[in-house]
Amino acid sequence: MKESSWLNLPSLSLSVKALFTGYILVTGLGLLMAGAQIMLTHGMADGKLGLSVDDIVYSYYGNREGSKLESKLNGSMKGKATPEENLTMIKWAREGAPKEQWEPKIKPIVMAKCAVCHTDRHMSSLPNLTNYTTMQEVAHIDEGAEISSLTRVSHIHLFGIAFIFFFIGLIFSMAVGFKKWVKALLIIVPFAFLILDIASWWLTKINPGFAYLVIIGGFGYSLAATVMLFTSLYQMWIMPLRGQFSDENTWKNS
Repeated sequence: MKESSWLNLPSLSLSVKALFTGYILVTGLGLLMAGAQIMLTHGMADGKLGLSVDDIVYSYYGNREGSKLESKLNGSMKGKATPEENLTMIKWAREGAPKEQWEPKIKPIVMAKCAVCHTDRHMSSLPNLTNYTTMQEVAHIDEGAEISSLTRVSHIHLFGIAFIFFFIGLIFSMAVGFKKWVKALLIIVPFAFLILDIASWWLTKINPGFAYLVIIGGFGYSLAATVMLFTSLYQMWIMPLRGQFSDENTWKNS
């Protein structure tokens, strides 16, 4: 089946090429910024720069080995209270930070050993641990992303990124020299990996073993989109200059 030249990227009018090129450049920059944003948010979930499986697990499943309070009491704050006091607070956190134990058991320890720094009037940059609500948050087990947050981000990504891939695919559909099935596969791959990416967020929330799918999904649609973007730019601007296509030529998808 032959394609008429006006539907081929190399023979588009200058104004249409300018339109497509502007969209590709802005979209490409947007994808780079999205990657940087992921590195600075999810990529720092384990406290280290760079995206890892642990980052994905902490972001969606959470770090359920303990609370922030327990981590501090076993780490940098270990020597601020006696071992018995530390154990009392850790046990309280593991039991869900019950309010009935706050006044008689926990607050006296906090006032004696923590309040010297952790009050609003001393170091405002530190949480006020003399407040039960604040202490409860610090003692809460990290269960990762909330369902409401996942729902909100999922529908935004599905609608927003699908529009991006639609226009990238539309432009690439005018490329020449590809077998029909190869072109169709490249166009549908980003949508498939997008679905995999979003679905793996929810699966990782249930089981951390699915964290690998998040990386596979993101890498898959990024790679496919990159191939289509660079191919489109090449065929619009470089191919005609090199004499690889002219208005008199027609291409046949074999």
